[in-house]
Amino acid sequence: MSEERFGEFVLVRRYERGHVAELALDRPKAMNAVSTEMARSVAGACAALAADRDVRVVVLTSTHERAFCVGADLKERNSFTDADLVRQRPVTRGAYTAVLELPVPTIAAVHGFALGGGFELALSCDVIVADRTAVVGLPEVSVGVIPGGGGTQLLPRRVGAARAAELIFTARRVEAPEARELGLVDALVEEGQDRAEAMSLASRIAANSPVGLRAAKRALRLGHGLDLRAGLEVEDAAWRSVAFSGDRAEGVAAFNEKRKPQWPGE
Repeated sequence: MSEERFGEFVLVRRYERGHVAELALDRPKAMNAVSTEMARSVAGACAALAADRDVRVVVLTSTHERAFCVGADLKERNSFTDADLVRQRPVTRGAYTAVLELPVPTIAAVHGFALGGGFELALSCDVIVADRTAVVGLPEVSVGVIPGGGGTQLLPRRVGAARAAELIFTARRVEAPEARELGLVDALVEEGQDRAEAMSLASRIAANSPVGLRAAKRALRLGHGLDLRAGLEVEDAAWRSVAFSGDRAEGVAAFNEKRKPQWPGE
């Protein structure tokens, strides 16, 4: 296991020969509220992970015992002028976009509060694992703004337009059992087990072809929302990008030789 810090508030750990990376939000004194500095660090860590061809899965976690992330740093925002807010917008938006656009599968491990921008960070991941202490929601309209980290677009893609509208318009918080029932999270585990379950899932995913994983994610993301014919064209392009790869050749050979594949990653 190796560690690398990005700024003061983000820690990246690499496991399993660097194939599984953990991006840990580490601003415990503020329950991981997303300040300008923290947003820059998240974006920087994601850029490094995206460029690392050894990374096959990223797990987004929190070092705080009672919160995943409580959203935007409203104490910082309270001191902003309008000009400050305009300047901050591309920085904070860049953090959410960086998580969303990671080219490998991503898993959020959520416990405690995941509110506003915190829940949007989780929504930017492919899979959300939550423990029974999790409380999620997008309360932005209660403080005079809207979900601006992707929430108005990502939530309806998960739960449908009407359900997303009800959750966003009421600004209500949803506890773990209902969140699982509504599809706001994908797996519900016992208290304190969210990270362990997410890391276990990451290990299972990382055993597969890195070329295949990246292409499958690309097809899933680019094809979502397209009509079927267009979506199948996206899928075909992704298939062609892997069909003649070293990973494909190794995967077929390993299957026929009844052994574990040794992925070349190309």
